[in-house]
Amino acid sequence: MLDMTSAKQAIKDRLKLSKSSSNTPADYEVLIIGAGIAGIGMACRLQQHQQKGLFGHKKPNKQKRHQSKSLKQKATQRFAILEKRSDLGGTWDLFNYPGVRSDSDALTFGYAFRPWLDHRMLAKGADIKRYIADTAQAFNVTEHIRYQHEVQQLSWSSATKLWTAMVKNHRNGEVFTLTAQFVVGATGYYNYEQGYQPTFDNEAAFQGQMVHPQHWQNIDYDDKKVVIIGSGATAMTLLPALLDEAGEQRARHVTMLQRSPTYVASVPGDDYALDWLSGKFSPLSKEQAYTVLRARNVVMQQGIYRAAVFAPKAMKAILKHGVKKELKGSNVDVAHFEPDYNPWDERLCAVPDSDLFQALHSKRADIVTDQIDHFTKTGILLKSGQHLDADIIVTATGLKIQMLGGAAVYVDGDAVDIGTRMTYKAVMMEGVPNMVALFGYTNASWTLKIDLACQYVMRLLGYMHKQRYQVALPQAKTQDNEAHIQEDTVMGALSAGYVQRAKDELPKQGDRYPWYVTNNYLSDRVMLKYRKIKDDWLQFSR
Repeated sequence: MLDMTSAKQAIKDRLKLSKSSSNTPADYEVLIIGAGIAGIGMACRLQQHQQKGLFGHKKPNKQKRHQSKSLKQKATQRFAILEKRSDLGGTWDLFNYPGVRSDSDALTFGYAFRPWLDHRMLAKGADIKRYIADTAQAFNVTEHIRYQHEVQQLSWSSATKLWTAMVKNHRNGEVFTLTAQFVVGATGYYNYEQGYQPTFDNEAAFQGQMVHPQHWQNIDYDDKKVVIIGSGATAMTLLPALLDEAGEQRARHVTMLQRSPTYVASVPGDDYALDWLSGKFSPLSKEQAYTVLRARNVVMQQGIYRAAVFAPKAMKAILKHGVKKELKGSNVDVAHFEPDYNPWDERLCAVPDSDLFQALHSKRADIVTDQIDHFTKTGILLKSGQHLDADIIVTATGLKIQMLGGAAVYVDGDAVDIGTRMTYKAVMMEGVPNMVALFGYTNASWTLKIDLACQYVMRLLGYMHKQRYQVALPQAKTQDNEAHIQEDTVMGALSAGYVQRAKDELPKQGDRYPWYVTNNYLSDRVMLKYRKIKDDWLQFSR
């Protein structure tokens, strides 16, 4: 929580400094909030262009020579990453539940500029974190990260053309301020402190252990009866992982309790196409093969998504046929995998090598579609009257949305309600200058969109430098046109519970380009990589 006394003192100190030296440069050109896959990706892009000046500044080497002549004025540093946690990785540092993995293929989940060369189709959480850390090390990003530094408030001043970030150092409790010309919100979209935890009737009566996957730490589940509440990717990962014979622990029995079904498709656990395409007799290097296969997977992802949108009945039939085939001989009713919504209204769950279905073939696993009546001392009583015995209840009930890591945002002293602002190109926000918030895709790999957004930011900064602009401000009204806010958020029309619960907090879409979200990699690639930076909606000033 924000310490108001310390915060006020920090602001007073900053104001005194500003009055004494109105020409004092910013602490940083770019301030990145978050050291997850998005924040590290943005920092790497900055490092790739480290010899180019930003905001009309001289190139770093020239700046250093200039500074050596006059040491009285501090130099503006290129960028810093502020990370609230004690290590990088974001999601992949936070989640530690058994089997944690990506639900997107690794080839598109990796960065475009640093090939993911592992053959696993759905990468394990620990491997993803290692990949992020290795990438940060390779691009000399690690030295720019300040751990356990929480951005509590962001304030823009049109007078100084700077952002002032109020930061709390959780190591010593100090609250201080930093200034930056540009802010990149790379915090993801959910609260790292707590997941979504619904209240269940009589839950205090349960005498076993209850845990949310977001807070999983050293849970002893060996030879225990486990009930997982949920039907998303986390629940479907946990069930087979808790029963893994190769694991150090193995549950006695696991039941996945779902209120409603989810679409599930099995995918190969490994993809050796990279090795084949860059083999002994191939003219392609592994890096070139990675580019080719990444493009292949992008096209496949987009094709499947478009097919689901335009031919939902056909996609339903295909998915149902796949599940029936997987469940043959298991005595598990296929109805547990037949949602009443169309494919991709909510995210499709992928399971590697049919591990979920294999687990359901055993006597140790079960799936139940029902509603909870109340908790008991020994488990859960369902509306149908069935009782599920449990030693451990895992509430895989979803995420709790939080924008910019919970930081309050002000523009010239006025509070910004992000939930009432439209998103410009799904990167910037209406009426908020010199700030981007990085969002990935809901219908494809998160990193695909992050990569495009980071490249757009570099193009934007390059344009501002070339034209000597200091401020870029998206405005929804021009002389001849006006965009109007719509109900859908930046997450698209996704009907997942965690999105619906947070509609008031997420930035919204508009009714026309570039204010609506396409969730289409190919069109976004054109928009963010190749279309002109300057348009009627984006106002620049010096």
